[in-house]
Amino acid sequence: MEFTFLPRATEKTRQFVRYTIKSKEEKDNVAYVKSGFYYIGKNASNIEKLVKIFKRGYASENIENAKSELRRSLLQEKNTIPEIIFCESQFEFAEVRNFCYFINNHYALSAIPFVLDASNLCEMELNLYRKHQLADEIIFLEETAENKLQVKIQFLKKVKAKAVDIRQKVEAQNRLSRLAIPFTLKRSFDIIISAIALLVLSPLFLLIAIAINIESKGPVFYIAKRAGRGYRIFDFYKFRTMFVGADKRINEFSHLNQYNAKLTEGPAFFKLDNDPRVTKVGAFLRNTSLDELPQLINVLLGDMSLVGNRPLPLYEAATLTTDECAQRFLAPAGMTGLWQIKKRGRKDMSVEERINLDIDYANKNSFVYDLWIMANTPSALLQKSSV
Repeated sequence: MEFTFLPRATEKTRQFVRYTIKSKEEKDNVAYVKSGFYYIGKNASNIEKLVKIFKRGYASENIENAKSELRRSLLQEKNTIPEIIFCESQFEFAEVRNFCYFINNHYALSAIPFVLDASNLCEMELNLYRKHQLADEIIFLEETAENKLQVKIQFLKKVKAKAVDIRQKVEAQNRLSRLAIPFTLKRSFDIIISAIALLVLSPLFLLIAIAINIESKGPVFYIAKRAGRGYRIFDFYKFRTMFVGADKRINEFSHLNQYNAKLTEGPAFFKLDNDPRVTKVGAFLRNTSLDELPQLINVLLGDMSLVGNRPLPLYEAATLTTDECAQRFLAPAGMTGLWQIKKRGRKDMSVEERINLDIDYANKNSFVYDLWIMANTPSALLQKSSV
């Protein structure tokens, strides 16, 4: 059995110990393998006791490192997560509470029993933890015999799995009851409007295609990968407004970026003022928003909605993975949205404003709100600046 201590964590490294009963849990086609234990703390005797019970284990000296390692485990290829989590009691109550919120807000982690070692708690602190019911079990790990600990672990795993299963079924039923009618209404509206618009606008599509080909050789449509709701990737359609190969010249014109061009870290968007890569026909299409019309195909296919947050290029979406920024991906991708009617074409735009508008829509979106945005969209279609 391997028992390896890694060096002390620094600001850029994480300290944990890797110490291999496998059960699988599947959700949204992701299979999570449960294997071993996770221990948060430094008590070597407790870790040694757990090593005798499990074939595999991990340990971190603090809660933040534990969060980072659990996040990494959820994203790795084999998706291996622990069967049970133990935590020492020398940490602040608020830290432990926040960690419990963290694991309970992920469907895979929420099924893992969380056990608090009460060895260092006074009676008042012990009562505080019991009152708030943060842990699935509070035990004195050093004083618990190995055979009794094994029985308790098996019991906790069965009880927690059953409780989480019931809770998820109830939550799913509640979500369906709340969202079924609004979703059906929104999707029906999208299908009807996009189908009629594509039929009516087909002569205009033909004229635009001819104009694009007269000015510059290349495909009529610009097709690129975009990330929509839930980071779902799809083929995004627009009329081509740039010369062929313009995507490869982003770095060359990065100094013209409207969105905080000097930022080197964090969220990143890319949009140029008076973009030199744009053709003359393309500039007209952009200023009148006619280049967006092929997205009606995306709406009809279900990749997008008429109203939502703009689907992002993959290099932009990859920078928006923090808990706060990721909220904007809870809303559907849309042809128009809150950003378009409030900030489109303005030079005083920041990354923070763009993200906040997207999050605001994600939190407020409804069919009535969509109708209000659509009613205010025509005034935003004609842009004063060439972007």
